[in-house]
Amino acid sequence: MTKKALWVSLAIAAPLTSHAAFMDADWAKKACDAWNADATLTSKLGGDAWAAHDGGRGYKLIQIYREGCGEGSRIQLVIANQDGKARCVSGGAPDGKAFDKKYDYLMHATDDHWTCMGAGKFGCGAMGAMTTGKLKFTGPKMEAMGVMGPFNRFLKLTGQIGGEKGACQ
Repeated sequence: MTKKALWVSLAIAAPLTSHAAFMDADWAKKACDAWNADATLTSKLGGDAWAAHDGGRGYKLIQIYREGCGEGSRIQLVIANQDGKARCVSGGAPDGKAFDKKYDYLMHATDDHWTCMGAGKFGCGAMGAMTTGKLKFTGPKMEAMGVMGPFNRFLKLTGQIGGEKGACQ
């Protein structure tokens, strides 16, 4: 390949990879789209099963971050109960909505543990990750216990979106 062709290839590829960081705001938007495309998440967490338990606010927050990047790197998904389905209505940086641990979820883990959960490896499902401390969790624990099955899908979704786990954003 000539030098000119190499530079052209790099120039074209740069915009495609410039926002490919794991768990940054762009990643959260992709996670929101992936959530809505997953029938298990939208249907099994919809209505009274989970999404409607929002304290009358009309939404639930799922905030997540990489432990190596610190709590200040949190991203969030805003989930609303729409026509009995749990729909992600926005994904990105926290937008000022107040986090309420009676209804909302804050989850964090090391990059290695996010990788394990995203791959669905043994001991890295929702129950295994929480009981072994791989996934740290703040929120309504009894409610979470009741929706472990669908939340396994969410944890696997983190591995499907991908993203560079290098430097923090």
